[in-house]
Amino acid sequence: MIRRALPALLAGLLGAGGAHAAQADHVHAGGAWIRLLPAGLPAGGYVVLRNDADRPVVLREASSPAYGHVMLHRSTSETGMARMNAVASLDIPAHGTVALAPGGYHLMLMEATQPVQAGQTVTIRLHFADGSTLDAGFLARPANATGPADGG
Repeated sequence: MIRRALPALLAGLLGAGGAHAAQADHVHAGGAWIRLLPAGLPAGGYVVLRNDADRPVVLREASSPAYGHVMLHRSTSETGMARMNAVASLDIPAHGTVALAPGGYHLMLMEATQPVQAGQTVTIRLHFADGSTLDAGFLARPANATGPADGG
């Protein structure tokens, strides 16, 4: 009986491993950039995240060796009042995209470990709900920039 059950058990374990690929394996980061602000003010991180998986993916947090703290935030405007709040997670829909952009979801980059200069690429690690991570290079841009390659 054990001899017959072993192949089935092994096949089940192998099949289960393939069916549950890491969330980060399905996410692609594009157009990643940072808006640098003067005088040590927090910088904003922006990126378009595309999920190629058949299931939603959940971004839980981010980190970077270039910054002491990286937080996921959302800017909103209600009755003329602008607000910015930390958010615990961000869902990226199956076969969909989410843009972290000025005026909406973004990464708040605080306490640079050393000065970040325009033109420099900063690595930011995105952490997903299943524990997987994705490293993305973010191009540092000056405070008057409005996008990753706008010349501003």
